[in-house]
Amino acid sequence: MREFLVEITTTVPEGTGQDEVDRRRAAEAVRAGELAATGHLTRLWRPVGELRSIGVWRAADEAELHEKVLGTLPLRPWMTLTVTPLESHPNDPGRGDSAG
Repeated sequence: MREFLVEITTTVPEGTGQDEVDRRRAAEAVRAGELAATGHLTRLWRPVGELRSIGVWRAADEAELHEKVLGTLPLRPWMTLTVTPLESHPNDPGRGDSAG
């Protein structure tokens, strides 16, 4: 699977009831756990003081990432995404091989 850096900003539509927000957030937590268990979500951070997330996600390609991974998130209709495909860097200390 390829890795992607994904920045997510979620904006709740004006007029949305708190029950709907709570329901979607709870479902989002469950779905994120499922995606982590299948290897699609590997890391997720929230910048201090900001209401956005930055994560490392995995999928076969960008189409799969959008359709079968990010597209399955309950909060997706409220999200703005920035997706950056990643590739290994030869100086990455976490590469896990002895090359270099």
